[in-house]
Order: sequence, then C-alpha cells, then structure tokens
Amino acid sequence: MPSLLDLHPISRRSFLSGVAASAALVTLHPFAVRANGNQAHLRLMETTDIHVNVMPYDYYADKPNDTMGLARTASIIDSIRAEAGNSMLIDNGDFLQGNPMGDYMAYQKGMKPGDVHPVIKAMNVLGYDCGTLGNHEFNYGLDFMFNTLAGATFPFVCANLTKGQLASDPKQDPLYFKPYHIIEKQIRDGSGATSPVKVGFIGFVPPQIMLWDAKNLEGKAMTRDILQAARAWVPQMKEDGADIVIALSHSGIDGHGESEGMENASLYLAGVEGIDAIFTGHQHLVFPGPKDFEDVPGADAVKGTLLGKPAVMAGFWGSHMGLIDLLLEKDGSSWKIVDFTCEARPIYHRDDNRKVVADVKDKPEVVASVAAEHQATLDYVRTPVGKTSAPLYSYFALVADDPSIQIVSIAQSWYIKQMLKDGPHKDLPVLSAAAPFKAGGRGGADYFTDVPAGDIAIKNVADLYLYPNTIQAVAITGEQVKNWLEMSAGIFNQIEKGAKDAPLINPDFPSYNYDVIDGVTYQIDLTKPARYDKDGVVVHPESSRIVNLQFDGKPIDPGQTFAVATNNYRAGGGGKFPEIASDKVIFVGPDTNRDIIVRYIVDQGTINPSADGNWSFAPIGDTTVTFETGPKARDFLADFKGAEIEDAGDGVDGFAKFRLTI
Repeated sequence: MPSLLDLHPISRRSFLSGVAASAALVTLHPFAVRANGNQAHLRLMETTDIHVNVMPYDYYADKPNDTMGLARTASIIDSIRAEAGNSMLIDNGDFLQGNPMGDYMAYQKGMKPGDVHPVIKAMNVLGYDCGTLGNHEFNYGLDFMFNTLAGATFPFVCANLTKGQLASDPKQDPLYFKPYHIIEKQIRDGSGATSPVKVGFIGFVPPQIMLWDAKNLEGKAMTRDILQAARAWVPQMKEDGADIVIALSHSGIDGHGESEGMENASLYLAGVEGIDAIFTGHQHLVFPGPKDFEDVPGADAVKGTLLGKPAVMAGFWGSHMGLIDLLLEKDGSSWKIVDFTCEARPIYHRDDNRKVVADVKDKPEVVASVAAEHQATLDYVRTPVGKTSAPLYSYFALVADDPSIQIVSIAQSWYIKQMLKDGPHKDLPVLSAAAPFKAGGRGGADYFTDVPAGDIAIKNVADLYLYPNTIQAVAITGEQVKNWLEMSAGIFNQIEKGAKDAPLINPDFPSYNYDVIDGVTYQIDLTKPARYDKDGVVVHPESSRIVNLQFDGKPIDPGQTFAVATNNYRAGGGGKFPEIASDKVIFVGPDTNRDIIVRYIVDQGTINPSADGNWSFAPIGDTTVTFETGPKARDFLADFKGAEIEDAGDGVDGFAKFRLTI
C-alpha cells in the first residue's frame, strides 16, 4: 500500500460539483461512499482558539457578529457528522480566556466546585470526544482552570505540562494530565458491519507559558519541549494498542528549522514517527488555505499536509470547523490510513460588496446552555466607569501616534509612578510601553477599537486592552530603550526614496508586538532595513531605524537607566524583544493592566486621550506608501491632516486602503 507521502487526497469541492441536482441535502463524503467491506470512513472534527466566543456576539462593540461563535460552528456539526460514515470531535485549546464573558466568569462570578463554565456547557452539549490545553487556559491561574475542566464530560490530555522538575526520562515526568487518551470507537465499514478502532489523542501546549504566565505557574509547573514529549510518548501509545495517533497540538506552523522549546512546532511534530495526523492552532490562521502557509517548506497548503501527513488549523473564535477525513483499511486486527482529505470549513463568506454573510445559524441548544451567562456578561460590560472627552480608536495605530495606545500608556505611567515613588527606584524616570491589540490584520476589517466620546464602560476598557495581563516595570538603559523601539519598527517594510504606493506594513509581524514607548520622542527611518526580524533575531546589525530619539528634549543617554511600565508578557520575554526578560523586572504588580485603566478613568472622571505625537516617520521626500485599515477610518481622516493621509479606495476582504505621504 502507498505511504502517506504518496497519497493524493480527493478534493471535496470537485466531488460536490458533480453531485446531481436530485441528490439529498446532505451528501456523503467520497470515502463514506466508496469504502469497501474492509474499509471505513472516519471524520475528525476540530475547533480551536474559541477564546470563550460561544455566542456570535462582539461584547466589545456590544453587537452581534456573524464571523464568530461556537454556537454557529456547532450548527454545522450535525450536517458535518451526517456527511461522514463515522466521526469524532475534539478541541485544540485556548477556550477559557479571550473575551468579556471569560473575564466575567473569572473576576465577577468565579468558579465554585460544582459550577460549570459556559464554554464547557456548550462543549458538553456538542459531545466532544477529547480536548487539550492552550496557553490562555492558564491566564486566570491553575485553580480556576482545574475548576473549569472538572465540569467537562470529556477528557483533556497534555503530554508536556508537569507538576515540578523535569525527569531525565520524559515518561517519568510528574504530569498534571494524562499525556494521551485512547478511545476504542465502534465504526461502521463499507459493508455496514461494525468493529472497533483505537484512536489515540496526545496533547501539547507551548512551553512559553512559563514566561507568559510566570505569576500563575512559577513554582507550580514546568513544561517540556513538545517534540521531546512526543518522541517519548507516541511509541507508548502504539504499544498500548492505538491504531491511529492524532496529535492535538496547540502550537503553530513554523518552517525555520527545529529548535528546542520552540513555540510553533507542529511542522516538525509531523515528523515524529507514529503520529498519523495533526490538529494545529495557536496562530489564529487557516490551514489548508490559499494564504497563510503557502511558502512554508514541508507544508502543502492545498492538500493540507505537514511533511506529508494530514493537518488542519481551524482559524479562531469558531470561524471554521477543521476536518480531517480518513479512509481506514483493516490490516489484520488493526486499522491503517490509506487515504485522506483535509478542510477548514468556514461559517461565513463575503459577498460581492465585501459584506459578511453568515453561512450558518445558531444551534439553539448551545445558545440556551449559556443564556444566563450571556446576559450577565452584557450587564457587566455595560457598566459605566467614567467619560472620555474624545473618541478612542485604533484605525491609524500603526501609522501615527494613536489615542487608544496613548490612554493605556498614560494609565500605566500613572500607576507605576505611584508604586515606585517611595522605593529604591524612586529617582528613575518612568516611560511606558503599549501596543495596539486591535489593528485589523487576522481579526478582519472590523477588528479595531472604536469608542465614541462620552460615557466609557467596562466593555470599552476591555476593548482597549484585550488580555488579562498584569502590570510590571523593567529597569533598562537608554540603549536598550532604543533597541526595544528598533524591534517594534520591524513591523514596517523597507521603503525606497521616491517609491510610489509601496506597501508599508509587514503582514507577518503581529501588531501586539508593535510597542510605542511614551516619555521619549523619536522618528522611524523607513529607508533603513529592520535591525530585527519578527522573532527578535538580528538580521541587519548595522541598521538604525530609530532616529532623533530624545528624552526631556535632549538626545537620550545610552547609559541612563529608565523604568519602563509594561505587562507581564513583555517583561517576561514575550515577543523576544532584545534584552527584555525577567532579570530586568523591578516591579511586579498584583493588578491587571486593564484594571489600572479602569482605576485611572475613575480617578480622573473624564479622560482626554488625545495623542501627543511623540513619534513619527522621518521624512523621506516624494515618497508614498499604502496601508489597509477598517473602512470606518474614513470618519477620522480629519484628525490626521498634518500626517498627509488620504483615502486610496478599497482594499481586500472588507478593508479600506489609505495612502501616506512621507
């Protein structure tokens, strides 16, 4: 029989195009149709990165949203199951944090023994077979996580999260969870007879949780390299009788080479002998698909394979259902894969006018299961805490100093100055670093902060600061401040003088790593190449994009020490900023950055979030660049007259294009 490397999956699209008009509403998958007496079709279904988005509702904007929601994804599960001869449903992690319902449950309602979290209620309704953990499961602490998981009617697996020090043999690690779970499932073959197949699921979480959630995990947990754990446990799964081994990898796809402790290890996980298929996530992208991974060596974004093995990444917030369809064949007393197809099926599309059109409706049982928590979340996010004298929006956050970043920086400085005023660091000048969390990109053309002037509520603060990060401060030199900004400036493409409408933004650089530092003034010279790539690797050591960097009206002293207010993610090394790590931390606060913004607004009563223009692009002369942002940005063009920004028509996927003269 051919190996997986030799297989040529059937296209579901080409199959369906040939279905006669008189066919039933639900069309069986080709494998279910063609399976012989010794063959069976098994469909594996994935959700990933739900981030508590059970309802198709944007709590930040306080309005329905047809691009999200497990209740929507759930409504196609019945039909997707009906297309299959046999099916199983899994979740690939990051379900517990990510929107105000998650915060309401953690900070307002809490989880007592016996309570069932709304996202778990929804999953229980849908009958999941297995799940694994994502990095955001740890944001509210271990106790909250375990209380939540206790309500699930299905098991969770994780092979690389330990209760303490790593053992010399990964199989001796003191794990918090079973590393894998083998389900003996009765499947119907092509003749209609049933027999058991043993499907093993093994789970992995990014090792970086020890940095990102050090406050919750230090002294309580450790993580092992994903590939080390896989190479230890997969052979054991085979020994225990697993016919098919499925990796639940809350880890993305990175083709830059295998390295120990890597965050996005799914490509190389496919190379582990014994793993038959991989569900991926974490990156909030889609695989297979036409855009996200087409240039990654070893990844086939058309067939949906990693190193020849079937793989899927099902978007985020319920935007897609990931499907791996396997044609199994009986080999003696066990089963093996002889063919496969992969698909990430969306819940919406855009029409010719670029408007979102829902392809599915809510599943009533899921909606009913979370109705009480949904209403409580609405009441929670609508609670006013103060007023803003000017609108807060992030449409231009990547191209000009921005009010949505400004208010975060002001609040962080306000807090840190109070915390340091009587201690050993009282004489350090305080700077503040903040990034735009909602700046379009993968989130789509509506993924921007937009708070009108007037009352400001908790939902608006949550919109400004999406994550439950906690406040920290680092002590660094003026030279390190410059390097911090050099890293941030990697979000911009290099621009030649005289260029016309050159693309400005590097789409591979995440906007949450574009830090603006307030308390200094500076310009960014786009004619220079970026010193660092998106992973913090020095690629042009001679380059210096940050020019005219000043503190207190004078060129910054490279040797002067500054306190920089930031969050636990960045202070712990998140984003791989040069020399920014836990050894630089001088203050660890108990408060979330979001709570600090609320306190600042309450203290001020009315805030004035106008940007102070502390950074800009260095003039190039006779040069224009373009960038894409939300179409509502057109309402705020008048605020940027001095920046020479003009409307340049429509972009793609619902975005608007703008031109900037530098």
